[in-house]
Amino acid sequence: MSRKDVFSKLFVLMVVLSLALFIGCAKPPTAEMEKAEKAVAEATAKEANLYAEEAFKKAEAALQNAKSLVGGKKYKEAKAAAEEAAVLAGQSLADVEANKAKMKTEAEQFTVDLQKEMENLKGLVVAAVKKKVQVNREEIQAAIGKAEVDLTAAKDQLQGGKIREAMNLLKAIGPQLKTQTDNVNAAMEAAPAADKKK
Repeated sequence: MSRKDVFSKLFVLMVVLSLALFIGCAKPPTAEMEKAEKAVAEATAKEANLYAEEAFKKAEAALQNAKSLVGGKKYKEAKAAAEEAAVLAGQSLADVEANKAKMKTEAEQFTVDLQKEMENLKGLVVAAVKKKVQVNREEIQAAIGKAEVDLTAAKDQLQGGKIREAMNLLKAIGPQLKTQTDNVNAAMEAAPAADKKK
């Protein structure tokens, strides 16, 4: 065997050993994954999923991506994704209190607006009855009763710190009242036309 063959075989052996050593040294980013999972769990516990949804969803997606990359043994990319997940979870956590306070203010104003809308609807019904306009009073009274119950529940939720739940309930009340208001207005507008035909 020539000296050249020995050197080339030795070079190939060194390259193979180097690659094996490099591959053997690559380890899953366990610490980074644990940190990311802990950060996302903490953000969930502090309701970032309710009050900082966008940043929280990005954190969850980054964590999921990191897990996927670990599964594919792409440890360098997994480490970066896990670090990104931890940062995003931290950002979402930082936004919770400010967003919660803002939503509470909006919900309180929404409550006032809905109460006004309810009083307006009650006034319209009284006016319709005085003008002898045909309206479905039972349906309207049932809608007003439900709105009053839901409004009370929303106020209780606001006082209990369940801001997102209160806002969701308030958003459901609005369309119900608007539908009844529109129906009464339509009946009152149609009534004069019906009277003229007589």
